Amino acid sequence: MNATLRHFATVRTDADFDASQWRTDDERWDAVTHRERDADGAFFYAVRTTGVFCRPSCASRQPRRENVAFFTDAAAARAAGFRDCKRCQPGGLPRELGIVAKACAALDADPQRRLTLAQLGDAVHVSPFHLQRLFKRVVGVSPRQYQAAQRGAALRDALQGGADVTRATLDAGFGSPSRMYDSAAAELGMAPSAYRRKGAGLTVRYASAPTSLGFVLVAATDKGICKIGFGDDTALLIDELRGEFANAELREDTGRLTPFIAQIDAYLNGTRQHFDLPLDIASTAFKQRVWDALRRIPYGETRSYSQIAEAVGSPRAVRAVASACATNPVALAIPCHRVVQKGGALAGYRWGLPRKAALLDNEAQHTGGASAGDAPRRDASCTDADAHDSHLDHAA
Repeated sequence: MNATLRHFATVRTDADFDASQWRTDDERWDAVTHRERDADGAFFYAVRTTGVFCRPSCASRQPRRENVAFFTDAAAARAAGFRDCKRCQPGGLPRELGIVAKACAALDADPQRRLTLAQLGDAVHVSPFHLQRLFKRVVGVSPRQYQAAQRGAALRDALQGGADVTRATLDAGFGSPSRMYDSAAAELGMAPSAYRRKGAGLTVRYASAPTSLGFVLVAATDKGICKIGFGDDTALLIDELRGEFANAELREDTGRLTPFIAQIDAYLNGTRQHFDLPLDIASTAFKQRVWDALRRIPYGETRSYSQIAEAVGSPRAVRAVASACATNPVALAIPCHRVVQKGGALAGYRWGLPRKAALLDNEAQHTGGASAGDAPRRDASCTDADAHDSHLDHAA
């Protein structure tokens, strides 16, 4: 099950409601007057005289009907100017997590079976529309993306365990080799046979060059860039590459990779703000969402880990976001250096905190923004989540 859900393993999982029961305002008002817990998560009600919105089961004194407005989700209520009730805390996800936990259990029960959204909704007694929205809010990906990620994980485990490609394909629930090969590049970053042999049969070309941040190493398969890393020693960078592609054929090929290194030089010199690099990197569905969000951060700006978590639709997954940043294989192309702590302090960086500060300073100089030196390197008031985020970045 998704790590976000495992964190809330103590939550009740017997939430069984059908959101279609409360489609009209009269039905919703009836649920509010009876404080029906089964309606929690299906809608929220707001009280105009207090400016507060609640769950249907809230124990607060009931308002007059003419002062009540209904909303399908908490975000809509906040957008209308209402604030969360401190008593029932409608912004939380206790009951919704139970529904999603049951949905994940249904998806995990038989990886070889592909459940449609309608079938999954029937299994947890929730309308397909409501389940899709709720699942994406809690897990960060859709049920279909969750299934794909689970199949990819099963495929990787089987291949790493020595299973042949055909057996691993069937056990992972792909149904047929053709379906598996359609998604293998996204899940594995290379052909399944090459992954099983840890890159055997795969050609990885690389080149290194000195930059203002030390040496940079760029590596690529025939499909695109698979690694961009910085370091103080070219030999160590090559050793790291060799460890990641233990059985691949590594070829130094400066000529082929010079155009890509030129883009990096231009960026570091401030004459380029965007990259045009074909990438060939493996990722889970959640990591891909995080990396896409990082690539949307404008040049010269930063975002906090919490903001990225909210951007990918999973506000509680701050640590998972930090982990995705820490495992980013392509520096600059996916600008994880633009993610900082809530107070603006710099968290860790896979290629060293001084390089992160230098990159942010460089962008600030060319946009007129605040430099990294203006922010504290460690904010004493940072949250536990932020501190853990920093640790994850350093641990990569």
